[in-house]
Amino acid sequence: MELFVFVCAAAMVVVGALGVILRNHPVHAALSLVLTLFGVAVLFVAQDAHFLAAVQVIVYSGAIVVLFLFVIMLLGVDTSEDLSVEPITVQRPLAIIVGGGLLGVLVTALVHARGSITADTGTGIAIPTQTGDGDANIKQVAIDLFSDRVFAFELLSVLLIVAVVGTVVLSRKPPKKDAR
Repeated sequence: MELFVFVCAAAMVVVGALGVILRNHPVHAALSLVLTLFGVAVLFVAQDAHFLAAVQVIVYSGAIVVLFLFVIMLLGVDTSEDLSVEPITVQRPLAIIVGGGLLGVLVTALVHARGSITADTGTGIAIPTQTGDGDANIKQVAIDLFSDRVFAFELLSVLLIVAVVGTVVLSRKPPKKDAR
């Protein structure tokens, strides 16, 4: 029975992944991604990782794919546009400058942090021994996230802001010229 579930889930993942890269219509590709994510969730259930399966379905299949579909509908990729017309003429040179600056900051941060990177497994987060102190786990996660991993957390927030600004800029249509 386990082999049958694995084969069916693996087939869902492979067919969905092929659908993501082979479909021409972006909505169909997003729906193929949902099939892939559900297949991965089934594989999590087969490994008795029920929480990960629920997170896979709720977060990825529910939220992320809905976000993809929202961006697809917002941008209106069904219509063909003339890509030779540049609506914002300074965006390419500005993107090169900003990209070079971000690359410089990343290289500087990596060179600066080179000595502090270690390969040990770490100690993990301390689990409280008292049964009545339920907030201790939250405090430990907050301390770990906002002290040791604050750079990665802030980098993720910058990435999300860039994605939102990029979506807004791409969704803007160039002004129509009057035919007078």
